[in-house]
Amino acid sequence: MYIQKGTRDFTLANLALFAAGFIIFANLYITQPLFPQFSEEYNVSPAVASLSLSLSTVVLSFSLILFGSLSEAWGRKRLMTISIFAASFLTILLAFSPSFEALLLLRVVQGFAFAGVPAIAMAYLGEEMDPSSLGAAMGLYISGNSVGGLAGRIIMGTITDLSTWQIGMIFMGILSLVVSCYFIWALPASKHFHPRPLQFKALTKSLVSHLKDPGLVCLFGIAFTLMGSFVT
Repeated sequence: MYIQKGTRDFTLANLALFAAGFIIFANLYITQPLFPQFSEEYNVSPAVASLSLSLSTVVLSFSLILFGSLSEAWGRKRLMTISIFAASFLTILLAFSPSFEALLLLRVVQGFAFAGVPAIAMAYLGEEMDPSSLGAAMGLYISGNSVGGLAGRIIMGTITDLSTWQIGMIFMGILSLVVSCYFIWALPASKHFHPRPLQFKALTKSLVSHLKDPGLVCLFGIAFTLMGSFVT
């Protein structure tokens, strides 16, 4: 039976995915208000300081393809759980970075961990939600992404003004771990997921075929332009 709007499972699933989106995008954008601090503390240019966000975003974009494929074999909820816990722990570790290079390395690893939710959440919703309830569920999930991105910037900027950015990282990491625990409890187990063996050759062939489709390439280009403008 599919999850329908108005049921307890619908509420729990949407709150859980809202929370997961919140965690991922809050932690993705937490370094954005810190560029001036990084420039001053590590004696780097503003362009170099911005790598703390750019590198994570680039790694995230390419990792989405891998996580989407892995979830076909390993399960949706399992990989999303690993993703949000890994991202949360890495945020705490950022507070103890001995150098800016170490911080950038952690952000690269974190960018990889971030991909587990956006690559899988919509697949979970597509499999588990009743078609008549899918639009509302997708909208609520996307709103979690937006609220998370906004909250991450505001929380980090505020705590940095009141204390230090390291304290802000620790706070955000602990908050994310608490929310991650809620995600595990709230998200209903998959009922319509059927694992399939990983076939990287077939995956590669499928990706190449997408790039040969002019219509899809135009859609990819629109997304690239809009997201690039938004992040910039």
